[in-house]
Amino acid sequence: MKKIFSGVLLASAMTFFSCNDNAENKEVAQADSSAQEFEYKVDEFADLKILRYQIPGWENLSLKEQKLVYYLTQAGLAGRDIIWDQNYKHNLEIREALQNIYANYEGDKSSDDWKAFETYLKRVWFSNGIHHHYSNDKLKPGFNKEYLNSLLDATGTELSGEPFEVIFNDKDMKKVNLDESKGLVEGSAVNFYGEGITADEVTKFYAAKKSPNPNKPLAFGINTKLVKENGQLVEKIYKSGGLYGEAIDEIISWLEKAKAVAENEKQANALGLLIEYYKTGDLQTWDDYNVAWVEATEGNIDYINSFIEVYNDPMGYTGSYETIVQIKDFDMSEKMSVLEKDVQWFEDNSPIMDEHKKDSVVGVTYKTVIVAGEAGDASPSTPIGVNLPNSSWIRKAHGSKSVSLGNIINAYDNAGGSDKLKEFAHDEEEIALSEEYGKEADKLHTALHEVVGHASGQLNEGVGTTKETLKSYASTLEEGRADLVGLYYLMDPKLEELGLTDDAEKLGKAAYNDYIRNGLMTQLVRIEQGADIEEAHMRNRQWVSAWVFEKGKEEGVIEKVQKDGKTYYDIKDYQKLRELFGELLKETQRIKSEGDYEAAKNLVENYGVKVDQELHKEVLERNEKFKSAPYSGFVNPVLVPEMDENGEIISIKVTQPESFEGQMMDYGKNYSFLTEKKAAAEAAAEM
Repeated sequence: MKKIFSGVLLASAMTFFSCNDNAENKEVAQADSSAQEFEYKVDEFADLKILRYQIPGWENLSLKEQKLVYYLTQAGLAGRDIIWDQNYKHNLEIREALQNIYANYEGDKSSDDWKAFETYLKRVWFSNGIHHHYSNDKLKPGFNKEYLNSLLDATGTELSGEPFEVIFNDKDMKKVNLDESKGLVEGSAVNFYGEGITADEVTKFYAAKKSPNPNKPLAFGINTKLVKENGQLVEKIYKSGGLYGEAIDEIISWLEKAKAVAENEKQANALGLLIEYYKTGDLQTWDDYNVAWVEATEGNIDYINSFIEVYNDPMGYTGSYETIVQIKDFDMSEKMSVLEKDVQWFEDNSPIMDEHKKDSVVGVTYKTVIVAGEAGDASPSTPIGVNLPNSSWIRKAHGSKSVSLGNIINAYDNAGGSDKLKEFAHDEEEIALSEEYGKEADKLHTALHEVVGHASGQLNEGVGTTKETLKSYASTLEEGRADLVGLYYLMDPKLEELGLTDDAEKLGKAAYNDYIRNGLMTQLVRIEQGADIEEAHMRNRQWVSAWVFEKGKEEGVIEKVQKDGKTYYDIKDYQKLRELFGELLKETQRIKSEGDYEAAKNLVENYGVKVDQELHKEVLERNEKFKSAPYSGFVNPVLVPEMDENGEIISIKVTQPESFEGQMMDYGKNYSFLTEKKAAAEAAAEM
């Protein structure tokens, strides 16, 4: 499960080389990352800001370790097309047409229409498709059909029929729809289900599947597309020789290279199982891999790779393709390892019911890591912390890995931007607390969320997985539950005892101020006036904040204040607020442990979906003065291998792309394995 910053997030993949492992196809214009002072900001357009991140300590890795990182990042990029097709059925065709225009148009590039075209293309690149990466709404072009047709004609580009019309019409407006009245599957444009399939059919199809061992439920649907053939539901499996096979074969070839330079036997065995899983699509192999991966804790290099998070599936079954390649940050990991050692203390002292506590929280590992490359659903928009695997039984029996993406967080911290704190904070004390403890509180909340939050609690015996019991509310309930664990402990003196802060009370106050302010107000800048909240993390921040605000009204725990015609939330009793976080955590864990769907639905729908429209209007107006984009993302560093006369890598240099569009066009040129297949099929059909 991912924890996303309350503010902004992002990232992008790396390397500019084709699968032939040569340096001929690298982007022409590159800047050495060692040159002068590092420039974090690359570009800004629409509601997006593009940043760079560094890979500190690269030179301290051995050549073998550098090769492992390089091969793993290449494996990640090899599957880049998959997330585009998963996000929407016409994305790849639209992307190829827009890129061909961008590369070949020789007309007027000073016009407003061309500038609008460039902005639209950049937004599509950023979102891995034509739907907004965060709101899930279809992106609106700032040009008309006639202008796009003129560009198509001028460049000899083909785009017609539905792929052309959908850019402008009202079809497939929502990538992920969570409004059950519109149909969770029927109302979602995401490409996990074929035409004519309903949410009810999906539920019945997977309910009929039984795991060989009910105590170790298989992740049915995690790597499939469900379609109808001759009126019957059939799964198309993501595997070599199956759906996305051309890209998966490229992934496998790079993973095999990585396995050959693995740091140790456990790491090599895990990579071997991942390769076998990609070859077969077998779900038992997927579980075997996850067990092997979570137990492979030695070494300086780690990775995430495959179909993992289910946020993009309104039914919560199918995983989006993503990869993150990581290098251990030795200094920070040592500082934060104290949470690993004391994780049982947090479980034992949690306010949840005793029957929902784990007697033994096993195998939790927490590291601050240096990201070396990202792709798929992790790029350009990236998490800042990750806790995997998602399987409850594997976590209970074998543990989990939690990581904080240190250099990504550092890039955010150093990128600057407009400071909205003084506009939305109630008073000078609140501002001072946030300035002194805000960053520390964010980092510790991420750590507590990932290490303690996702690892805590257990399901009652006989209760199904959360995606089965809580359905479309599973993701937001889990993220809110992990947030609540972090919030509850951020004001605990235990953090001082562990040496994680010098003042737990001030730390907690800063965290509570920032969380409530964001959950009830500032995150609203991300959605349009009149819209409901759809994204799982935004929902969880609002239902957590709105619930404690309402429950604490009688005692005046949080006051909604009007000052100079502006709205503020002023926390009056921090200790009581902590108790309310504990009460809500207890109830949220009960919902998860018992699989109480109706309670989950009531909590989310009553507190997390609807927006106070007057307040939303005010927040948007107050935010207009800030020019900085509300979302950020990243280009990836580029790993450039140097070869000897025998084609062997003798060194690998880290460089930085000069532009977002340069990296995206390069990726399109060198990692379009699914579009190459489609083009070949179309060419064969014309013969």
